[in-house]
Amino acid sequence: MRVIQVNDYAEMSQKAAEMISEQVRKKPDSVLGLATGETMLGTYAALVNEHQQHNTSYRDVRTFNLDEYIGLDATHPNSYRYYMNERLFRFLDIPLAQTYIPNGCAPLLEEECARYERLIEQCGGIDLQLLGIGQNGHIGFNEPNTSFASTTHVVQLSESTRKANARFFPSADAVPTHAITMGIATIMKSKQIILLVSGKRKAWAVSHLLEGEVTPAVPASILKAHPNVIVIADTEALSHVSQEKRKVHRP
Repeated sequence: MRVIQVNDYAEMSQKAAEMISEQVRKKPDSVLGLATGETMLGTYAALVNEHQQHNTSYRDVRTFNLDEYIGLDATHPNSYRYYMNERLFRFLDIPLAQTYIPNGCAPLLEEECARYERLIEQCGGIDLQLLGIGQNGHIGFNEPNTSFASTTHVVQLSESTRKANARFFPSADAVPTHAITMGIATIMKSKQIILLVSGKRKAWAVSHLLEGEVTPAVPASILKAHPNVIVIADTEALSHVSQEKRKVHRP
């Protein structure tokens, strides 16, 4: 696991965008795993800017998003499909048919999970997976004590996660209670993972990731067992981490 310390959110976002665009230039048919939320906004804006300035093509890229709320269709402004279309996809030359997000309105949710898992495998797996981390250490919507062996599945969102996401909805009651998410085992199959972390409110999670034990109580801790993880974190996010671990951490 390699840790890259940056000064702030803007530098984190720019560094992540550079790595993603470099991956696409090296392998034009890359399979990218993408994430949503506030952490990713700067990265996607930087990717759009890079595409417009340097014409990096995404024509042959395929993308898989980590998760989607159950009950929100693609046109709902709080769905992750809407987020991705509006924040990234519509500005790139990627065909929308090559951008995959779980269907949170599927009539048979377990079958949708299995379909999504098969689709990732049929595309050859994920070359580069972009991740954020929750304040409680979740990755994707894999809440604390999710099995490390989990594949794409339906999850009940914790109250802390719903509370953290409530600012995007008209009221706390409007936040969905369930989602479909890639499982931890699915994420761990990715060839490379880039984890983005910014701000003091993520400091506990980052500290446990880098200096704590591997435990399902902190789902992100399993990343220490992956052979190719880069953590890009700003000074505030690393504020609880020793200077030695800020430079390089190896499992």
